[in-house]
Amino acid sequence: MIAPARLLAFETIRATFEDGAHTERAFREAADPLEIDGRERAQAQRLAFGVVQRRGTIDAALDRLVDRPLRQLDPPVLAGLRLGTYELLFADGTPDHAAVDQAVELVKRAGAAHASGFVNAVLRRAARERGGLVASLLGDDSTAEAASVAHSAPLWLAQMWWRELGPDDARPLLAACNEPSEHAYRVNTLRTDSQAVLGRLHEAGVAAHLPSGAPYVVIDRKRRTGREGWPLAAPEMVVVEGRTGDVVPELVAAGELTPQSRGSAAVVELLDPQPGQHVLDLCSGPGIKTGQIAARMEDRGEVISVESDPARAAEVAGQAQRLGLRSVTVIEANAGAAGMAPGFDRVLLDPPCSDLGALASRPDARWRKSPQAIERLAGEQRQLLGRGLEALRPGGLLVYSTCTISRRENEDQVAGLLKAAESGDVPAFTVDDLGALAPGLASPADRHCLQVRPDRDGTTGFFICRLRRDDGRDD
Repeated sequence: MIAPARLLAFETIRATFEDGAHTERAFREAADPLEIDGRERAQAQRLAFGVVQRRGTIDAALDRLVDRPLRQLDPPVLAGLRLGTYELLFADGTPDHAAVDQAVELVKRAGAAHASGFVNAVLRRAARERGGLVASLLGDDSTAEAASVAHSAPLWLAQMWWRELGPDDARPLLAACNEPSEHAYRVNTLRTDSQAVLGRLHEAGVAAHLPSGAPYVVIDRKRRTGREGWPLAAPEMVVVEGRTGDVVPELVAAGELTPQSRGSAAVVELLDPQPGQHVLDLCSGPGIKTGQIAARMEDRGEVISVESDPARAAEVAGQAQRLGLRSVTVIEANAGAAGMAPGFDRVLLDPPCSDLGALASRPDARWRKSPQAIERLAGEQRQLLGRGLEALRPGGLLVYSTCTISRRENEDQVAGLLKAAESGDVPAFTVDDLGALAPGLASPADRHCLQVRPDRDGTTGFFICRLRRDDGRDD
């Protein structure tokens, strides 16, 4: 018999790599007909997400074990080999015979019984040579090429971070992409407060703390350190350690909590919206920051939330309704196509980006990115920055943020915008010195800007820059 968890993982892996499906969505769609939940569903998710995340390392191992190019293998055979190899190399507690036998049965079930002997032989060899494979594949990240294998990252990404950050920073950053992401939540201060929520969590046996008041621990296990709180801690943030229990989903459904990383919340912390202001949130879907802005304004004033994708615009409206916000107006429009009416006190631009700071939370994301996509996104970001500045009143603030770690999308965009301002193509502005506020987070490429990093800061990697339109009165 095939264990339901492995069957679910196998189907998810195939949908991801054969059909181009998003792993999380493919997992949900495959799980519903199987009607499995609880521990089996959790095991299936660990296996499926682990294989997708670790595909680079797994395929490097298979290249040594298989006597032909992997692209020549039948798709179900390759899926079975990837699942079996992952269990043998990365899944603690799985008996070797179970990993091998189940992979063989899955391949048979998928109509590739002719290859069952081949799969059996390859995986048994993997089990025999496991020590050498692990040492050679995972033990060396001295070059970008070796690091791309050890940390299962596309080679272009390892090379880019090697070039832009240097090897000493690139290595732990690549490693952090395979570590669990944090479980952080924003308290809806219009309905409750952080201490009340923290008390309810502790009563329910959920371990949680306020990042502004407790030391936090970085994700990188090799450099585990503590610091005195998070330097940009939004007071409404709560970090959950371990299981969330039933109480966290209940608080989310009630509109008292919203899942949001500390890196994301720091963006609005630096935007600093005030009650009664006129605020524009461009590219706002799914509405997480829109809700934080409105709550910071005590739901007094106006938040114009612009989103071009209909489904994401609906998410923004749904978030506002769940949180009980009346100050939010959602506009379904292309933010870069036409300028908004000028006069906004604050503008938040968090445009589409390559999401390289959030790879830990999306197992298949790394395989969907490319240098070509970054170039395309950079063009969109440049246009949106000009639109955002035009919408800002004299003396107003614009915060430009991305959840990525890529100079082309971050520091280079700010430098390009400064040149455009010098030539009169966009309104004149100055760049606030955010590095002086949080020196430990300052970008090495431009210390006026911040670059939050998963490995060092234990949260989503966000780039944050604040621009002040200076062709009028002071803010």
